[in-house]
Amino acid sequence: MNTSRLLRTLATGLGTAGLLVSGCSSGSSTSSASATGTGVPKGLTSYYAQHLSWRDCGVEGFECTTMKAPLDYDRPDDGDIKLAVSRKKATGPGERIGSLLVNPGGPGGSAVGYLQGYAGIGYPAPVRARYDMVAIDPRGVARSEPVECLTGKEMDAFTQVDQTPDDEGEITALSSAFEKFAGGCEKRAGTILPHVSTVETARDMDVLRSLLGDEKLHYVGASYGTFLGATYADLFPGRAGRLVLDGAMDPSLKAIDMNRDQTAGFEGAFQSFAADCVKKADCPLGTTSTADAATALKKLFTDLDAEPVPTGETRELGESLATTGVIAAMYDEGAWPQLREALADAQRGEGAGLLALADSYYEREPNGTYANLMYANAAVNCLDLPPAFDGPDAVEKALPDFEKASPVFGRGFAWASLNCAYWPAKATGTPHRTEAKGAAPIVVVGTTRDPATPYTWAESLADQLSSGTLLTYQGDGHTAYGRGSDCVDTAINTYLLEGTPPTDGKKCA
Repeated sequence: MNTSRLLRTLATGLGTAGLLVSGCSSGSSTSSASATGTGVPKGLTSYYAQHLSWRDCGVEGFECTTMKAPLDYDRPDDGDIKLAVSRKKATGPGERIGSLLVNPGGPGGSAVGYLQGYAGIGYPAPVRARYDMVAIDPRGVARSEPVECLTGKEMDAFTQVDQTPDDEGEITALSSAFEKFAGGCEKRAGTILPHVSTVETARDMDVLRSLLGDEKLHYVGASYGTFLGATYADLFPGRAGRLVLDGAMDPSLKAIDMNRDQTAGFEGAFQSFAADCVKKADCPLGTTSTADAATALKKLFTDLDAEPVPTGETRELGESLATTGVIAAMYDEGAWPQLREALADAQRGEGAGLLALADSYYEREPNGTYANLMYANAAVNCLDLPPAFDGPDAVEKALPDFEKASPVFGRGFAWASLNCAYWPAKATGTPHRTEAKGAAPIVVVGTTRDPATPYTWAESLADQLSSGTLLTYQGDGHTAYGRGSDCVDTAINTYLLEGTPPTDGKKCA
């Protein structure tokens, strides 16, 4: 894995993507934002007064437009940024409630792509009947002036750099790869890099809320989208409507703590996979115990580090891509059969299966091009929190803690956390409690064995929010809404349609 703090959602990745972000309540100055949620923030009248020109965007039932926002909210006269917006109008029957913004996670996941590919057609019919389904690609993402960093060939090379260096030469090579990545971002996207924080994106969402004619922002955010939604509520508590934060993050954590927690989360997810695998006669990791399965997986990684295997194309499968492929399958138990087959193939010297999983994670197209997911991910993460480590020496000191959190993935996650140390734009956010005092009830959803956003984060965020209510899904995978639990779906649908949140502490299977 080649970025730190990666979160993901299924609806657009293996499905989709969502990378792990940071907390930040101080990205761009918030002094001009209304504390009560009324009126237009100072200096932003022209943005809140603009007119949206909707057009057919070539996807049946969906309209598209662009809106302007200030590149720098502290200096709104210094230039604009154009942001892509899409919607699908409420279908009826029933009285229209308003707009429902959706965000699939990231940072770096395309909300417009998620809306048009899933939410606008796959959300429950009663929700789509009474809400205009709306998405805005965050600044720096997909259709909204995307951050670009590397060519396809350069990104291919980056994804294959050894993430578990064994000597000084390999440490230098990994550090150089992070420096080249950061340098490419500065060269190709230097103007926007200091202005893609979560705070700024949350403020963009408030401009859109106003332009849509809504007094309140109704919102469903998954993974990183929970941090975005919580940030919005903290900035504009009086404008926060029905907010669902699914697969919640904890904004109070430092980057190193967040990364270590996520490391433990993926270890827990692997243990669930291994426990299921060893019960099957064809399990490529053995049929005895989860401990033996972990040993077998580590051996495979070690073998691939020493001697990559062919994949049927010019790229070989080494340890880094193999690890990313395994991680990709941890987001949803539905991918476990695919992972078992891919692992068995890799043991036989055939790497195509794990490479395909890794490519889905990186959003690499068959023609060798990449979506800007990973570039936007790093850009937002490195603004939202100070870096986890300031150099290789700090990583080496932390390795025991990361390996304790995950004997299988710990080293790789620790070294991946070094990326922001070389970032050209200084972090503007800090760890902080997010309380959103005065906001209407906010539903926080946590999955007990979520690999990317550990359940303890949902508990913490629900506790921090003054009006937070915790809904627990007792199961595997990343996020819970729309993933098969009637209990979870009913609770969220009732909240979205009637405004009645589930009882705090409600548990679903």
